[in-house]
Amino acid sequence: MTPTPHRKLVVAHSVRPGAPQHEVQTNKALARWLAQILGFKFGGSYDAQKHRGRDLYLLPTQTLVGAAAAQELGVKGPDDLWGGFVEHDFICTKAISHGLRSPQAHAPQGWSPLFSERVRDVVLDGLSVFALEDARPAAEHLLSSGPIRIKPIHACAGRGQEVINSLDTFDQVLARADAEQLFADGVVLEQDLSQVITHSVGQTFIADKVLSYCGDQYLTKDAHDEDVYGGSNLLVVQGGYDALLALDLSDDVRLAIEQARIFDAAADEAYPRFYASRRNYDIAQGLDSNGKQRSGVLEQSWRMGGASSAEVAALQSFVNDPSMRAIRVSSVETYIDQALPADAIEVYRGPAENSDFLLKYVTVKSYDG
Repeated sequence: MTPTPHRKLVVAHSVRPGAPQHEVQTNKALARWLAQILGFKFGGSYDAQKHRGRDLYLLPTQTLVGAAAAQELGVKGPDDLWGGFVEHDFICTKAISHGLRSPQAHAPQGWSPLFSERVRDVVLDGLSVFALEDARPAAEHLLSSGPIRIKPIHACAGRGQEVINSLDTFDQVLARADAEQLFADGVVLEQDLSQVITHSVGQTFIADKVLSYCGDQYLTKDAHDEDVYGGSNLLVVQGGYDALLALDLSDDVRLAIEQARIFDAAADEAYPRFYASRRNYDIAQGLDSNGKQRSGVLEQSWRMGGASSAEVAALQSFVNDPSMRAIRVSSVETYIDQALPADAIEVYRGPAENSDFLLKYVTVKSYDG
């Protein structure tokens, strides 16, 4: 990747109107930290008037959607942002992980059947649904093999998901007042696993640095006792996936990396105008309803995410010591008000979208102890 010119101004950009404070402040904290690492100036939060005509390096909170949005922000390619760009909204959601029930099923503009063909062997059993009338046939097909999980494609941190064990229960979902809008917005129906471990695999391209990583993520309870994202533990190397695979890794981790690589390559092939300088993939490994071990990519994140603070911490470590081969970093999110652990780096402390309190921090440990 071409080094980012030194005249660029690092700018945070909260894409969602009315975004919660923790999202906005985390975005600004990471942009400020990244500017410091790269030796750039930090330009605060994006302001169309203030930053018009400036050469920016953008940290958007969401994947940029549509050529007009990218052009407005001055983003021409992956060197201009830490995140990603897609032509259509559904491309950066869970929806692309699975195909449609039939060629006659509703699909959004820009849908590529090629993608689901390419990733069929590296995802779990599932279907994407974009219309109420397509929902029941899709559920009936999948429920014949066991319980399924309903996943609204725009939900994040595990919120809004339900496990369905029977067609009767699914019919109750269809009878809800908001069912038509739910499925019109897009829903993934996917086989439900038990005893799940969720791996994180990805790459970060910033300036002249390429970082690749693997790790796992875990859930925590928010103030409403709902299971939500709680953090990621990453093993990060300088270089591509080959450098990562050169480390001593378990077979399940190697499988997760290979599945992520196939998913990543399929996105480039099926959606050629897509680009991203942050590419993160969640891979679930667990048991299906027959007790068979399954592994599959759940979704992608081509934007600032829960593990982003850990990636920035890793970048800081490699800039400080370019000879270092690998580093272990962890991002933590907790809804319990507590003192910061020793040697941790605080990213955010304050109110959350669905809770009165949220603490985000990062820890760094050597690779070999």
